Amino acid sequence: MGIDFKGIVVIVGNYGSGKTEVSINLAVNRNRSGIDVRIADLDLVNPYFRTREARGLFSKLGIDLVLPPEKYLQADLPVLSPAISGMIRRPGQLALIDAGGDDVGATVLASLADSLKDKPVKMLQVVNPFRPFTDTVKGCLKIRNEIEKASKMVINGIVGNANMIDETTVENIYKGYDFVRILSEKSGLPLEFVTVAKNLMPKIDIKRFSCPVLTIARQLVPPWKKPGKI
Repeated sequence: MGIDFKGIVVIVGNYGSGKTEVSINLAVNRNRSGIDVRIADLDLVNPYFRTREARGLFSKLGIDLVLPPEKYLQADLPVLSPAISGMIRRPGQLALIDAGGDDVGATVLASLADSLKDKPVKMLQVVNPFRPFTDTVKGCLKIRNEIEKASKMVINGIVGNANMIDETTVENIYKGYDFVRILSEKSGLPLEFVTVAKNLMPKIDIKRFSCPVLTIARQLVPPWKKPGKI
């Protein structure tokens, strides 16, 4: 049971959900499976922990990173590169779009809604049950509605990203999985996959999961730490 995405996949989630970390690790996972991957950084709201911080890693792996023009890389303005439109027209095998957090960040997607409406698009909501506002099913559904309204698009899948950063335990992973499984049932959305930190994988009973598992290594870390080896 593995992850097998193709076409256009949009990653959304509330601030602190870990959607950018998920986007980076998913891009690497698919690349190493032999899939041609392109990833667009549309997180134009949060000045920290953006997909673009992994430019060096993507370059080494041959993953095409689509960014706004260089002079706008540190801007918090809704600047969309023509290259984004080009990627949508010709997505190749897999085109990932890392959108901004919450409904504010998702507003940028609204400008692409017309371009995306006639294409098969999978939009995934990343959920971390240990973050404020998504620690209840009601909260997750509220975030979903706000993102859909702001983006003028429809979320059609869930990603479980249960973690407490360096304090994450195996029990946190299991508890998080149980939560997103219930969320999946209540929302009617499929649980596409859950994430597990690489250092915890040897301790995990993979048979507990009825969905694929994405092993992740943190890439977006403070300056005094080194990114994990993917």
